[in-house]
Amino acid sequence: MASGSTSATTFAATKPFCNLSNHPLHYHHAFAPSLSYPCRSTSALRDRSAVSHPQPSLSNPPAVATKPAVRTEQRDHQMVPPPFPSRFAADEPRNGADILVEALEREGVSDVFAYPGGASMEIHQALTRSSSIRNVLRRHEQGEIFAAEGYACSTGRVGVCIATSGPGATNLVSGLANALLDSIPLVAITGQVPRRLIGTEAFQETPIVEVTRFITKHNYLILDVDYIPRVVREAFFLASSGRPGPVLIDIPKDVQKQLAVPNWFQEMKLHGYIHRLPKPPVDSQLELIVDLIVRSKKPVLYIGGGCVNSSSELRRFVDLTGIPVASTLMGLGVFPSCDDMSLQMLGMHGTVYANYSVDKADLLLAFVVRFDDRVTGKLEAFASRASIVHIDIDPAEIGKNKQPHVSLCADIRLALERLNGMLVEKEEVVRSLDFTAWRNELDEQKKNWPLSFQNFGEAIPPQYAIKVLNELTNGEAIISTGVGQHQMWSAQWYKYKRPRQWLTSGGLGAMGFGLPAAIGAAVGNSGSVVVDIDGDGSFIMNVQELAVALTPKWSSWWEREELVKNVRAVQNGGELENVCAPPLSSLPLPKGRPLRPNQGRGPTLATIRAYNLPVKMMVLNNQHLGMVVQAEDRFYKANRTHSYLGNPTKESEIFPNMLKFAEACDIPAARVTKVSEVNGAIQKMLETHGPYLLDVIVSHQEHVLPMIPSGGAFKDVIREGDGRSSY
Repeated sequence: MASGSTSATTFAATKPFCNLSNHPLHYHHAFAPSLSYPCRSTSALRDRSAVSHPQPSLSNPPAVATKPAVRTEQRDHQMVPPPFPSRFAADEPRNGADILVEALEREGVSDVFAYPGGASMEIHQALTRSSSIRNVLRRHEQGEIFAAEGYACSTGRVGVCIATSGPGATNLVSGLANALLDSIPLVAITGQVPRRLIGTEAFQETPIVEVTRFITKHNYLILDVDYIPRVVREAFFLASSGRPGPVLIDIPKDVQKQLAVPNWFQEMKLHGYIHRLPKPPVDSQLELIVDLIVRSKKPVLYIGGGCVNSSSELRRFVDLTGIPVASTLMGLGVFPSCDDMSLQMLGMHGTVYANYSVDKADLLLAFVVRFDDRVTGKLEAFASRASIVHIDIDPAEIGKNKQPHVSLCADIRLALERLNGMLVEKEEVVRSLDFTAWRNELDEQKKNWPLSFQNFGEAIPPQYAIKVLNELTNGEAIISTGVGQHQMWSAQWYKYKRPRQWLTSGGLGAMGFGLPAAIGAAVGNSGSVVVDIDGDGSFIMNVQELAVALTPKWSSWWEREELVKNVRAVQNGGELENVCAPPLSSLPLPKGRPLRPNQGRGPTLATIRAYNLPVKMMVLNNQHLGMVVQAEDRFYKANRTHSYLGNPTKESEIFPNMLKFAEACDIPAARVTKVSEVNGAIQKMLETHGPYLLDVIVSHQEHVLPMIPSGGAFKDVIREGDGRSSY
């Protein structure tokens, strides 16, 4: 690595959450560095992080993109970014923090999730001078990084979070691990103690680069202000290309203060990484797959989160072939759950018919999946009758857990486009495909073993609450979850129609993910219905983030002035519409000091809309750690091992009182205890403007079914029973 930066890659455990083909292109995506440079032997980027789209160039632009690449020039292998309206003169010195913020602006960043501290104050000061970046102030660094991930997962853009040194930086660790395991494009920026104090155990010093070396795709310690423009460009390119993941940038405080005239024309030093990008799939490889499909009688598609940007191509492939589709937890929404060809989720808590299909299949088309243990169970028994085709953008995943018969390292979108083209060209092949008998066999399994739940008087089945939510939102809401039983029920009972509707912590299984992720999704998806379906255990993990839902998101005095101006405009019959304008008396305006001049800066409409984030929270409250209780019931003779979360001296009361949490943050809330009240309560939640918390009291005796015990096979599936029985 070049002097002044440190990098590391690490083991990654899921598929790319997004790929470059559907990502808003930056100039460095359109024109990457020349491949004529040799690979550097000192590069720390191993093969598992070196996988991406075919090398874009002047003669070979990206094959698919939602937006056209910006026109640029190339001079002597230097990438020249497009013109940018900087607030500084070209030769005007500015400090490192201002250079960093402008670098973020040049990447198209509009929202960051940052919590200030001593080592990052310079960055926050620079953010107040930005006319295009809004900071969404959170209440904990873990909340901010989970929010950045919810923002990234729901929008496809790179999420950005900023924290101070020491404990601020270490509070990001769970989020970084989560982003790596679920392949979420993320750039995390941390302040660091001044360079002269590094290694002296100074106040709030943590070697965060070393701490995160194995849970980031790449990381940097910037020791010279001149490196900032290049490092930021590299970070965004690495985070969003190939198999996406988190990149960390650590910046000492004295570097943030250091004055310099930035060189925005520096070349990225990622020659080895770019050299290892996978090539477009060749027809000879794809013809093997077509031949296997033609010869099969019982094929099944097994799709993962890496297909999130290939949904339309996947649907076309299914239309052409008639092959049924089973999805992983992370792949929900890529193919519509309500489609006749959908088998919904497979794996430990997948449908009986999805797991049946894999067990009986003679061909398994595994598209961007990792054969995770929660899907496969006993590896030897998983798809034991099938020929396996594995297409993945990450070569490290191919053969890692299950050896395929045919493998292809490629961008799944390009592979599907060409497969579809070949099938269209060979009409006789498509006409010969007839899997009617196989689909009828699976339809019979759907009839015999549908997802179901029991009713017990006026008690509320948690599955029923999610079913009602799905009906009232017509399956259109963005859903986030924590981790536990509610997560699995949300995967089973909400019928996802499109990609990026489903936000959850899959690989790491991080409790506390749901509420921050929902807030991040609300920031990035104005006008969308966003619902956090949570459990009481997960919800409390980051309950402090309730304070964010009703906090104005300004970063400077001029934003407050803009807020007041536009609130007055709305209240006086102005042109702004669909804006939540609180009474002027409720605005925490500065007292005893004048507002700064507006200077014509600031996104006013976005500021007002963010004032009252429309995040709905439906907490399935069973007073227990439900998934732990289920395991205790099934495998430990119901011996409770600290899984009760209520007040042991007053077990008849709901503790803690979720409604009091909401009241403390001035958020409307309600509790529902009877099944007959559920529909009306959820309807009121959805109709209430702004945030709303609904506390749904459910029984801790409910079990998530079906269930294949860990390490088991399809023959071991558990289809019935709950905590009311003994095992």
